[in-house]
Amino acid sequence: MPEKLTLIEKYREHLPVTDKTPIVSLGEGGTPLVPAEHLPALLGVPKMRLFFKLEGLNPTGSFKDRGMTLAISKATEAGSRAVICASTGNTSASAAAFAGKAGLKCYVILPAGKVALGKVAQAILYGAKIVQVNGNFDQALQLVREVAEEYAITIVNSINPYRLEGQKTAAIEIVEKLGRAPDFVFIPVGNAGNISAYWRGFKLCQDSGMCQHRPRMFGFEAEGAAAIVKGAPISNPETIATAIRIGNPASWQEAVKAAHESNGQIDSVSDKEILYAYQLVAHQEGIFCEPSSAAAIAGLIKKVKAGLIPEQAFVTCVLTGNGLKDPDTAIKVGEKEIATIEPTLTKLKEAIEL
Repeated sequence: MPEKLTLIEKYREHLPVTDKTPIVSLGEGGTPLVPAEHLPALLGVPKMRLFFKLEGLNPTGSFKDRGMTLAISKATEAGSRAVICASTGNTSASAAAFAGKAGLKCYVILPAGKVALGKVAQAILYGAKIVQVNGNFDQALQLVREVAEEYAITIVNSINPYRLEGQKTAAIEIVEKLGRAPDFVFIPVGNAGNISAYWRGFKLCQDSGMCQHRPRMFGFEAEGAAAIVKGAPISNPETIATAIRIGNPASWQEAVKAAHESNGQIDSVSDKEILYAYQLVAHQEGIFCEPSSAAAIAGLIKKVKAGLIPEQAFVTCVLTGNGLKDPDTAIKVGEKEIATIEPTLTKLKEAIEL
């Protein structure tokens, strides 16, 4: 059986690489595009064609791996010996994993107490040097910028130009799978790089003849971290969706441009709406995503209620991270306690109400 092409190899013609670029890969990309079976009818639009792009099935459990393979490959090509990032969690896991693969040192700067433990555990085991700051993500990123100016360390946050170039490949995959572009794309917005990257990808697809139209892009911030929606940075962003708890998105302007050019919108959803969507997609579709991913589904529900989605529309919700990244939230919001019984058939029947 022939080996699967790496993401960079498969989309080489669309990426800023040369024959001299060493490819650092963990088998990223090629994530499933799964059709919804129940949500369209539950939402009152039974003929809507809804698909979930499961980016949580990348090697480190999030969409970050698409951009990181390119960022680390280019850092290696440039002769870097170390990389650094600020992170709300997923970037730290991805950067540490790919840096380890490339033999580079990795420094991770986290906002103290604001990162889901599953992600911290990954970065620890991948061997990163982790430092927590008593501040938010935006303050951590500023420190990263300052360190990188003084030392020869490559930043691998989404301000690295190669990150978004790698992430745009997800849009190409969606078009390849559907044989067309969706009519609508719903996506979480934190640092705002991903909606920007997807828009690059869909424009590329249309310009190269892979699809006839571009989708309308709808991005959703958490209400407590909705800097773009409110039109000003938020000094102390708060939301249960830790991966999008960012008060001053680095890709702010490009994200706004993507929404505007596509006749879409950057909007916000509340933590209550996020948790409802988080549980709904798990119960009804068997998909366990992290809370920040559920912002996309919460946004879809909001726009369906507003009458925005026509019958038979093709819709994609981008689910950016795996639910196992944040098991504490799943346990906290679970509806039922786990029963403990004596090991008898009678007790089992009672417990499962047979």
